[in-house]
Amino acid sequence: MNKPDQSPQEFSRRESDTADDPVQRLRHAFLHHLFYTQGKFPALATKTDYYLALAYAIRDRLLQRWISTANEYQKTGARTVCYFSAEFLMGPHLGNNLINLGLFEDARKAMSELGLNLDQLLYEEEEPGLGNGGLGRLAACFIDSLATLEIPSIGYGIRYEFGIFHQTLVEGWQVEKTDKWLRYGNPWELCRPEWAAEVKLGGHTESRWDEAGKLHVRWVPNRTVNGIPYDTPILGYRNNTANTLRLWKAEAPESFDFDVFNRGDYQGAVNQKVISENLSKVLYPNDEHVEGKELRLAQQYFFVSCSLQDMLRILKSQKIGFERFHEKFTAQLNDTHPAIAVAELMRLLTDENGLPWHQAWDITRKTFGYTNHTLLPEALERWPLELFKRVLPRHLEIIYEINARFLEEVRNRYFGDGEKAARMSLIDESGERYVRMAHLACVGSHAINGVAALHTELLKADVLHDFHELWPEKFSNKTNGVTPRRWIVLANPRLTRHISGAIGDGWVKELSELKGLEKYADDAGFRIGWREIKRANKRDLADLIRKRCNVAVDPSSMFDVQVKRIHEYKRQHLSALHIIALYHRLKSNPNMEMTPRTFIFGGKAAPGYWMAKLMIRLITAIGDVVNRDPAVRDKLRVVFLPNFSVTNGQRIYPAADLSEQISLAGKEASGTGNMKFAMNGALTIGTMDGANIEIREQVGAENFFLFGMTAAEVAELKAGGYRPADWVERNAELKEVLSLIRQGYFSRGDSELFMPLVNSLVNHDPYCLFADFQSYSDAHVRAGDAYLDSEDWTRMSILNSARSGIFSSDRTIAQYCDEIWNVKPVVVPLLSQEDVRVEFMS
Repeated sequence: MNKPDQSPQEFSRRESDTADDPVQRLRHAFLHHLFYTQGKFPALATKTDYYLALAYAIRDRLLQRWISTANEYQKTGARTVCYFSAEFLMGPHLGNNLINLGLFEDARKAMSELGLNLDQLLYEEEEPGLGNGGLGRLAACFIDSLATLEIPSIGYGIRYEFGIFHQTLVEGWQVEKTDKWLRYGNPWELCRPEWAAEVKLGGHTESRWDEAGKLHVRWVPNRTVNGIPYDTPILGYRNNTANTLRLWKAEAPESFDFDVFNRGDYQGAVNQKVISENLSKVLYPNDEHVEGKELRLAQQYFFVSCSLQDMLRILKSQKIGFERFHEKFTAQLNDTHPAIAVAELMRLLTDENGLPWHQAWDITRKTFGYTNHTLLPEALERWPLELFKRVLPRHLEIIYEINARFLEEVRNRYFGDGEKAARMSLIDESGERYVRMAHLACVGSHAINGVAALHTELLKADVLHDFHELWPEKFSNKTNGVTPRRWIVLANPRLTRHISGAIGDGWVKELSELKGLEKYADDAGFRIGWREIKRANKRDLADLIRKRCNVAVDPSSMFDVQVKRIHEYKRQHLSALHIIALYHRLKSNPNMEMTPRTFIFGGKAAPGYWMAKLMIRLITAIGDVVNRDPAVRDKLRVVFLPNFSVTNGQRIYPAADLSEQISLAGKEASGTGNMKFAMNGALTIGTMDGANIEIREQVGAENFFLFGMTAAEVAELKAGGYRPADWVERNAELKEVLSLIRQGYFSRGDSELFMPLVNSLVNHDPYCLFADFQSYSDAHVRAGDAYLDSEDWTRMSILNSARSGIFSSDRTIAQYCDEIWNVKPVVVPLLSQEDVRVEFMS
């Protein structure tokens, strides 16, 4: 990258000198911020300085829309969506903002004129790793769509100082390193200390009755923490709406105790600061120990309390009474992490603002909606009673009261059914007593939704069956979606140009218009262009793999990709077993014809999840053997690309030929990676699980490689007593695969390394890998054969993209708005500085 060849005098050139040329205005703004914000000139500037200068230049353009939006919302008092999420996996902001502002090509030209490369500057941005996977990325897609649809909204979460860890591989093992995403600052955020909120923790409560017979409860905490809001504007696509992502940072009320310092206790003088800031220090502390559990509960309460207090502040500023809270706001709980909001809003309305219980409860239930994201019982949060009381004593009292009133309703409805009341109780009394957060969310919300058709039906039939039986009207499905602005336009500019050249660019905002591509599936010229784009994307990914993994892969091979959180239920180890089977076939029959494949894995295992880490080690061990074997290197490659993230995803999804979506039927709530792959023209090999079912319905069964049991068949198999060892005995190839692992073939003779994984499968196999193995293997044969016919494969690829329009997050959000939130768009007129001056003077 060359240094800008500007003289110092050009830094102070007046913007009027650039007339109406947007490229020159952007060039001037960049130079202005390099000089006046970064305090650098070209001879001293780094790539990071250049990125930051451009980011601030673009932020200036966001701020005009942000101020205009805030002004319009303040004037109209518009009903506002508040999206509560412990995760917002936003990805880099610069590229997305350039797309939404329509300035991408102008920025490229402006940087080129200065001797800089825009693509290199984009990769300088530190990705805010404020999420763990699909949950956080969904929240990011949703707030993008809310702004694009011009829906007044605020995203509420935590400004973690350290995000999801940076993953490296050392001798094939995952090693976690601190994610220092704030090391160079964050140009997109503005701190709002004037809107700080005070949060109480611990202590005890004191009660008294007044003369009118009304109970008053006072919470006496043992410590308080301040929540400081940091605001990031979230821009809509080609409109004037810029909504707010408000993330809370924890600070001590007094960061330095001067008296303690003077006594010589220098560490104690800042101890309170350290303890307080732990609340927003790291995304998901390790909760294997009680201290970690306590911190995680405190984190969740911290951001929920700050957010609800902020909503009350907005009510006051707009002169709206507390009794109209639910008319001004609708709040969505993104899974159970923010479920404590139900008890906190009750506390704020009753204890702090004097509303009677029945009125506060009516407001609370009308305010919240609850989105469930899991069918795994262990993922439904619950907190030991003693721990909960220690952190949130007042909230436990409120939950007891909510539970008592709720169980009275249950007993009246189901007279004599004590077991149902026990199952539905907010308190699990079956052993060590727990607070059930999913139950609190269900009872305290007016709407409950799943995130894919099958998921919602399984919630009704199993996980939340009793609640559905009691309140069927509360339940609905809202199949997830992803934003095409990031996952096609930004991630795959070549494909974007090709699609727009055929059907125009209206699809970027109305993804259903991709249907117009169907008529091009049989157009030979269009197919040639489609294939050339896929090859170019694969070459780019091959270059990245060579740099990151030191493995050469052939872009003409089938890129078979599985990138997602590493977890047993997602069954990455089923792929590993299949790869060993392919390797065994090739070694046993060197002349065997086989479609060349490159298997690409990516994803992070939770730091305390040993089995998931062992799965990564198995995949890397297989790769070590396969990639060094000259007998198979032309037909088989295995790569684990470390540190999967939004940035890496933007490189991976466009290059994939085959998308692996292989969770056991009935375990994945929805999935969103499956949608990103399909939009970018990858074909899916998958089970009838989550949104796979709807993808298959949309793209056509003939364009989807289905395998495995259905959810009903899984239930039947387990009910009959699933014995995984019997399936091994019936499958000679599977038996040989396990034998190779046991012998230490992939662990340099160490027969013990992978035995915990093998033993778990042979003796338990909770996710039925063995039962699905042969079906999976057969589906891969079909996929390999289909790939050999490049014309037909391209046709199927085009149809996958053309029929993926329903999986836009714009569609999902429109359904939430109409069916749960009852909110309407607000068109924002763009204010100028002159408008602000006139309003100020008036």
